[in-house]
Amino acid sequence: MTGHRLVVWYNTRCPVCNAGIDWQHNRLLAAVRAGHVSFRDINEQPDALAAYGASVDDVRRRLHATDETGRLIVGADVAIAIWRVTPGEGFLATLLGNRLMRPVTRFGYDRFADALFAWNKRNGRW
Repeated sequence: MTGHRLVVWYNTRCPVCNAGIDWQHNRLLAAVRAGHVSFRDINEQPDALAAYGASVDDVRRRLHATDETGRLIVGADVAIAIWRVTPGEGFLATLLGNRLMRPVTRFGYDRFADALFAWNKRNGRW
Protein backbone atom coordinates (compact mmCIF):
# COMPACT_ATOMS: atom_id res chain seq x y z
CA MET A 1 0.00 0.00 0.00
CA THR A 2 1.25 3.44 -0.85
CA GLY A 3 0.62 6.64 1.11
CA HIS A 4 -3.03 6.56 -0.04
CA ARG A 5 -5.20 8.20 2.64
CA LEU A 6 -8.89 7.41 2.65
CA VAL A 7 -11.19 8.73 5.38
CA VAL A 8 -14.55 6.96 5.27
CA TRP A 9 -17.59 8.47 7.02
CA TYR A 10 -20.52 6.21 7.86
CA ASN A 11 -23.50 5.80 10.20
CA THR A 12 -22.77 3.49 13.15
CA ARG A 13 -26.45 3.54 14.15
CA CYS A 14 -27.33 1.54 11.04
CA PRO A 15 -26.72 -2.14 11.90
CA VAL A 16 -26.07 -3.07 8.25
CA CYS A 17 -23.65 -0.17 7.70
CA ASN A 18 -21.89 -0.77 10.99
CA ALA A 19 -21.44 -4.49 10.32
CA GLY A 20 -20.13 -3.86 6.80
CA ILE A 21 -17.63 -1.24 7.92
CA ASP A 22 -16.56 -3.39 10.89
CA TRP A 23 -15.87 -6.25 8.48
CA GLN A 24 -13.90 -3.97 6.13
CA HIS A 25 -12.03 -2.43 9.06
CA ASN A 26 -10.88 -5.88 10.13
CA ARG A 27 -9.82 -6.71 6.56
CA LEU A 28 -7.86 -3.44 6.41
CA LEU A 29 -6.38 -3.58 9.90
CA ALA A 30 -2.78 -3.09 8.75
CA ALA A 31 -3.77 -0.11 6.59
CA VAL A 32 -5.82 1.37 9.44
CA ARG A 33 -2.91 0.98 11.87
CA ALA A 34 -0.58 2.60 9.35
CA GLY A 35 -2.99 5.52 8.95
CA HIS A 36 -3.73 4.87 5.27
CA VAL A 37 -7.45 4.31 5.88
CA SER A 38 -9.70 5.47 8.68
CA PHE A 39 -13.37 4.96 9.42
CA ARG A 40 -15.31 7.66 11.25
CA ASP A 41 -18.80 7.81 12.69
CA ILE A 42 -20.75 10.79 11.33
CA ASN A 43 -22.88 10.79 14.49
CA GLU A 44 -19.84 11.78 16.56
CA GLN A 45 -18.94 14.69 14.24
CA PRO A 46 -22.15 15.66 12.41
CA ASP A 47 -20.63 18.78 10.83
CA ALA A 48 -17.45 17.08 9.62
CA LEU A 49 -18.39 17.29 5.94
CA ALA A 50 -20.35 20.55 6.05
CA ALA A 51 -17.59 22.31 4.09
CA TYR A 52 -18.42 19.91 1.23
CA GLY A 53 -22.14 20.63 1.55
CA ALA A 54 -22.84 17.15 2.96
CA SER A 55 -25.26 16.89 5.88
CA VAL A 56 -25.39 14.16 8.48
CA ASP A 57 -28.43 12.71 6.67
CA ASP A 58 -26.46 12.62 3.41
CA VAL A 59 -23.87 10.42 5.14
CA ARG A 60 -26.58 8.34 6.79
CA ARG A 61 -28.01 7.71 3.32
CA ARG A 62 -24.72 6.98 1.49
CA LEU A 63 -21.10 6.40 2.43
CA HIS A 64 -18.91 9.48 2.08
CA ALA A 65 -15.12 9.65 2.06
CA THR A 66 -12.27 11.98 1.35
CA ASP A 67 -9.17 10.85 -0.48
CA GLU A 68 -5.54 11.91 -0.12
CA THR A 69 -6.20 15.09 -2.13
CA GLY A 70 -9.18 16.06 0.01
CA ARG A 71 -11.66 15.24 -2.77
CA LEU A 72 -15.10 14.09 -1.60
CA ILE A 73 -16.20 10.64 -2.78
CA VAL A 74 -19.81 9.49 -2.36
CA GLY A 75 -21.80 6.26 -2.53
CA ALA A 76 -20.67 3.40 -4.74
CA ASP A 77 -17.44 5.25 -5.49
CA VAL A 78 -16.52 4.92 -1.78
CA ALA A 79 -17.16 1.18 -1.91
CA ILE A 80 -14.97 0.93 -5.01
CA ALA A 81 -12.20 2.95 -3.31
CA ILE A 82 -12.37 0.64 -0.27
CA TRP A 83 -12.27 -2.49 -2.43
CA ARG A 84 -9.30 -1.06 -4.32
CA VAL A 85 -7.19 -0.99 -1.12
CA THR A 86 -8.57 -4.16 0.52
CA PRO A 87 -6.41 -7.25 0.06
CA GLY A 88 -8.23 -9.79 -2.10
CA GLU A 89 -10.97 -7.36 -3.16
CA GLY A 90 -9.21 -5.40 -5.89
CA PHE A 91 -11.03 -7.53 -8.45
CA LEU A 92 -14.35 -6.05 -7.22
CA ALA A 93 -13.03 -2.54 -7.83
CA THR A 94 -11.91 -3.58 -11.31
CA LEU A 95 -15.11 -5.43 -12.15
CA LEU A 96 -17.68 -3.03 -10.70
CA GLY A 97 -15.70 0.19 -11.05
CA ASN A 98 -14.76 0.04 -14.71
CA ARG A 99 -16.10 2.58 -17.18
CA LEU A 100 -18.94 0.35 -18.39
CA MET A 101 -20.08 -1.10 -15.05
CA ARG A 102 -19.71 1.96 -12.81
CA PRO A 103 -23.12 3.46 -13.79
CA VAL A 104 -24.81 0.12 -13.04
CA THR A 105 -22.91 -0.18 -9.76
CA ARG A 106 -23.93 3.34 -8.77
CA PHE A 107 -27.57 2.68 -9.66
CA GLY A 108 -27.67 -0.56 -7.62
CA TYR A 109 -25.87 1.01 -4.68
CA ASP A 110 -28.17 4.04 -4.67
CA ARG A 111 -31.34 1.92 -4.71
CA PHE A 112 -30.04 -0.26 -1.85
CA ALA A 113 -28.90 2.83 0.10
CA ASP A 114 -32.30 4.50 -0.34
CA ALA A 115 -34.11 1.40 0.95
CA LEU A 116 -31.69 1.04 3.87
CA PHE A 117 -32.02 4.73 4.77
CA ALA A 118 -35.83 4.46 4.78
CA TRP A 119 -35.67 1.28 6.91
CA ASN A 120 -33.35 2.93 9.43
CA LYS A 121 -35.52 6.05 9.56
CA ARG A 122 -38.66 3.96 10.06
CA ASN A 123 -36.95 2.13 12.93
CA GLY A 124 -35.70 5.32 14.61
CA ARG A 125 -31.97 4.71 14.13
CA TRP A 126 -30.93 8.36 14.45
